[in-house]
Amino acid sequence: MASSREWFETVAEAQRRAKKRLPKSVYMALVAGSEQGITLKDNVDAFSEIGFRPHIADLPQSREQATRVLGQDISFPVIISPTGVQAVSPDGEVAVARAAASAGTAIGLSSFASKPIEDVVAANPQTFFQMYWVGTRDRILQRAERARKAGAQALIVTLDWTFATRRDWGSPPIPERLDLKAMVKFAPEGIVRPKWLLDFARHGGLPDLTTPNLAAPGEQAPTFFGAYGEWMQTPLPTWDDVKWLREQWDGPFAVKGIMHPDDARRAVDIGATAISVSNHGGNNLDGTPASIRALPAVVDAVGDQIEVLLDGGIRRGSDVVKALAMGARAVMIGRAYLWGMAANGEAGVSNVLQILRSGIDEALLGLGRSSVHDLVRDDLIVPPDFTRVPQN
Repeated sequence: MASSREWFETVAEAQRRAKKRLPKSVYMALVAGSEQGITLKDNVDAFSEIGFRPHIADLPQSREQATRVLGQDISFPVIISPTGVQAVSPDGEVAVARAAASAGTAIGLSSFASKPIEDVVAANPQTFFQMYWVGTRDRILQRAERARKAGAQALIVTLDWTFATRRDWGSPPIPERLDLKAMVKFAPEGIVRPKWLLDFARHGGLPDLTTPNLAAPGEQAPTFFGAYGEWMQTPLPTWDDVKWLREQWDGPFAVKGIMHPDDARRAVDIGATAISVSNHGGNNLDGTPASIRALPAVVDAVGDQIEVLLDGGIRRGSDVVKALAMGARAVMIGRAYLWGMAANGEAGVSNVLQILRSGIDEALLGLGRSSVHDLVRDDLIVPPDFTRVPQN
């Protein structure tokens, strides 16, 4: 199917359309990486260094993509990664949840999301709630209990963040709230992107920059920067803290941000169900290798003891297959679906998921594999110097 007004054939096309539609500050917030963007770039480029070893006959007539992650059966090995306050589309995470549900997969909802967890679970019962270590243990437990009551199927604790906010090319300015002063300042950006502005206007106003999932019962939802300030003042978590939270949550439990085999082993020790090999999309410590480079060593260290996911740089179905062949159970996507939503709302998210599903199927066919569970490292051609992380 050729690209049309309502359909795009690649994630790259979704990104081009997103850039044309979004105000500059909103778009830059989606593509930004810390400092020089070395890790951000490597997340994507590393996949191009990996080759395939295809077959040409006796290929499978059908290919199976279904798998199980964090206790949930999903139709293909792609999960929505949690992302923070979204100013991409008025329906935000609820639209993403509906698209994921239609595709038969799960959504990770950020604690910094713009929509309440109750609304997102209503749109997609396969919701995983993501938390940072923000506030006291009592407040953290309060949020976990709210997620449990809402129907979240798993808890994801993200640890790969060191408040690295510097961008060598300049960070996009984000107002604390869209008051009159902020609207005047950002008006020129909105005027030159009228479709984005009109979309929000039809839904009752400008983006809400509050974080409803971080509000205690009876409290007003804090602004993004209010919540961020509390986070910065919270003592950094220890593995004992993470173990404590795992003990409070009796369902599937994931630790996101693993790049070192030692940390993967610690996640196993505290009883985690899954880990996500991730460098926070290139928004943490710049110079960290791509997630896919770290994946083999992590899988070798703990892969038979815990579910291993990969987050970072996925742009094609073939990228998903490469990650699975290296030992991942599934992948998580962030920027890709946000570009899809910017390009065409909920339908754009569905479009991105279909692109990835089709690409996985095509790669399985070329490799002669009838299932994602049949993929092995021998299906790949990996350069000797590809991994740039500790091996023990």
